Amino acid sequence: MSQRKIQLAQPVSETSLAESRQLQERFAAIRAELDVPSQFPADVLAEARAAAAAASLPERDETAVPFLTIDPPGSMDLDQALHIERDGDGYRVRYAIADVPAFVQPGGAVDQEARRRGQTVYAPDGRTPLHPPELSEAAASLLPGETRPAFVWDMRLGPDGEGTAVEVYRAMVRSQERHDYAGVEQAVKQGSADERLMLLKEVGEKRIARERERGGASLPMPEQEVAEDEKGHYRLLFRPLLESEDWNAQLSLMTGMAGAEMMVKGGIGILRTMPQPEQGALGRFRRQARALGVPWPEGLPYGEFLRTLDRAHPQHLALIHEATALFRGAGYSPFDGHVPEEAQHAAVAAPYAHVTAPLRRLVDRFGLLVCEALSQGAEVPAWVREALPALPGIMQASDRRASGVERACADAVEAAVLEDRVGQTFPAIVVDVGGNSGRSAVVQLQDPAVLARADGEAELGTDVTVRLVEAQIASGTVRFEIVP
Repeated sequence: MSQRKIQLAQPVSETSLAESRQLQERFAAIRAELDVPSQFPADVLAEARAAAAAASLPERDETAVPFLTIDPPGSMDLDQALHIERDGDGYRVRYAIADVPAFVQPGGAVDQEARRRGQTVYAPDGRTPLHPPELSEAAASLLPGETRPAFVWDMRLGPDGEGTAVEVYRAMVRSQERHDYAGVEQAVKQGSADERLMLLKEVGEKRIARERERGGASLPMPEQEVAEDEKGHYRLLFRPLLESEDWNAQLSLMTGMAGAEMMVKGGIGILRTMPQPEQGALGRFRRQARALGVPWPEGLPYGEFLRTLDRAHPQHLALIHEATALFRGAGYSPFDGHVPEEAQHAAVAAPYAHVTAPLRRLVDRFGLLVCEALSQGAEVPAWVREALPALPGIMQASDRRASGVERACADAVEAAVLEDRVGQTFPAIVVDVGGNSGRSAVVQLQDPAVLARADGEAELGTDVTVRLVEAQIASGTVRFEIVP
């Protein structure tokens, strides 16, 4: 559900400086190999600058609502701002989403370039944005102290956190404060946070409880960090997500569920769907849990098992990282008149739509326009209807590109981590077999927590010793062999 992120530590030695240069060169090569766009064409930049100065702004004014944003430090592409207050014995949540359509002319240069890119692509040394920075980091971003157009999701919740009503409208908003996750968590735990942030925790925890009741499965993806040890070698670590990130993610999930419900009732939209994990993937994940020394009681559903994992425990964090295999097969299902038979998102355990990240993901722009029209009793714009059938192909291609960059960068990072250990042996467990006519296996190491292919024969689920044969940063190659 969340993207895999890799963070590079600041190098301090000559050894790590050389490795860092190799990694950065490899990251650049990966982007070139996978045709990740680099610079924006001149006509796209010109149109973006013109749109920033003359956007189509809504008349409704909600700048008096004290919205706030919560994002990683240094982020400039701020898609969401929130305000939460008590509403009788329940809650009122207003979730403002950047009004990207106000700045993008249908069929124009920015629109066409965004369709070519599909989404923002992330790598350890930077990101390749979906929209020009003039929009994504300035005119359309919900930066603090700036008046911006937004789609406001006005949601009413009962005392248990379940939604009771929702309206979507366009309005001018102003974020009054910018927070980061660590600061929010510290303020809430110390009791110094204002009511909005205390209610974020309250609502977030109630939404997590609703998710468990539905049978949903959240994947709190840790960040992969590469740090330097005392000998100047890279080591692989994992940074767990903070609880405040979970609370905030629940607001986004709630909004996506509300959007999907609107689309289903209105008979038009585009859903984000995902099948249940295949039994083979579940079996492999169970073996990885065993390899990492994490007990998984028989009969416990995978969603509940994921909730038992300790995000402060290195082996548990590594296991969360590998659980992405259970969340594969997601796609987009557009419809206009007939709701798809397979409308569920297995991890959400409900219909779900992408509507909260239009600065970074193309499909959200169209989902927002559909929901606003349905909520206000207006016609969905014809150009939006016409675009819906093409969006799955665009997003699938961009997902492949983004995932390819993610995997290749992770391989390069693991090669950097293991480069000084060629020839060493490691205990591992076989989590998958096959390939090369049965002469290789996929093994899970415990330390470092690396999943890799190893040459040789072994039975599924067995404990083995593997020797590191090769680790090349330039190609992202890590190769082991099973020791007889």
